[in-house]
Amino acid sequence: MNEIYTQAITVFLGFFAIMNPIANTAAFAGLAGDKSKAEQIKIAAKALIITFIVIVAFSLLGKAIFHLFGITISALRITGGILVFLVGYHMLNGSGSKLHSAKEHEEADIAVSPLAVPLLAGPGTIATAMNYSSSGEISGILVTISVFAVLCIITFVCFIFSSRILAVIGKGGLGIVTRLMGLILAVIGMQMIIEGVTEVINTIT
Repeated sequence: MNEIYTQAITVFLGFFAIMNPIANTAAFAGLAGDKSKAEQIKIAAKALIITFIVIVAFSLLGKAIFHLFGITISALRITGGILVFLVGYHMLNGSGSKLHSAKEHEEADIAVSPLAVPLLAGPGTIATAMNYSSSGEISGILVTISVFAVLCIITFVCFIFSSRILAVIGKGGLGIVTRLMGLILAVIGMQMIIEGVTEVINTIT
């Protein structure tokens, strides 16, 4: 029993560091801070449900999925990094991008990308899930999935309370937050690209 508790704590800390719900709450505020409370709840819920499904899928079938499509973690990291960088670039320039000028029927786009993939269920999170469940034992897989479910709930609560922060800082503050988060997202995207390219170079050499 003690081994399970130790494993659960280790998995939680690993996922928390990779997923970083605090930083992603700021990103959520920049992406959905101008939406109504109901819309924020809908976006947050959908993003985290999709994230949970993706991580469960890769926890159970990760190696088979990558082998089937010939995908590598490096390729996923580079592609995800490019997407995150482009979103951050638009936010940094204050142009809003299509993600920020989306109409009501396009709200799901924000939940799916970039929130669910690649910010929440990014290459690092997927790789972490595959690593913790790689033993193939039922207990290891169940602990990984259960711990990630708890982290998704924590992240959801953080997302919902982000609106209170935005209510305090106002529209001008939102513009500043949007640009700051754009810078952070651009840097995160570039870091993902660098890590992916580095992995490819190391594999070749």
